[in-house]
Amino acid sequence: MDKLPPLQKVYEAWSALAGGRVSMGERSAEVTSSNGQRSYAVVWEGDAYRSNDSATYWQGYAGYPVLAVLMAQGRLPYDRELAAPLAGVDWNLLNSRHRRDYEAAAVEAFDSLGIPQRRRQEMRGAAQATLDALAALPISVGRNGRPAR
Repeated sequence: MDKLPPLQKVYEAWSALAGGRVSMGERSAEVTSSNGQRSYAVVWEGDAYRSNDSATYWQGYAGYPVLAVLMAQGRLPYDRELAAPLAGVDWNLLNSRHRRDYEAAAVEAFDSLGIPQRRRQEMRGAAQATLDALAALPISVGRNGRPAR
């Protein structure tokens, strides 16, 4: 993978899976946004993944819907226990509030959930391991249709 997403996109993918917002099909998936206002389509054929989420569409890296699908497929690590507290986080609100400062959004989420520093470090290490695994995957990521609105 040429361009990796910010670390915090792993937390968003965990949140989608933990919150039951990922509906898997044979060669496609639907991922509902954290505020329930949007739905993203992820399609794949072999190692080529396409999505209409903003990050994948405009930034060219695997957005959280693609990450969530790769986790659901078992191609990326996913720790249910670490992800569980993030199930109800409204990342859309937090990312808007912090003007796309994803680190600040994650800190606010962790603070509001009362996640202790030791656990945050464990989560950060697991998220970094996920990005390392993503970097090693022989996949391509690109646009699918029009961006979701």
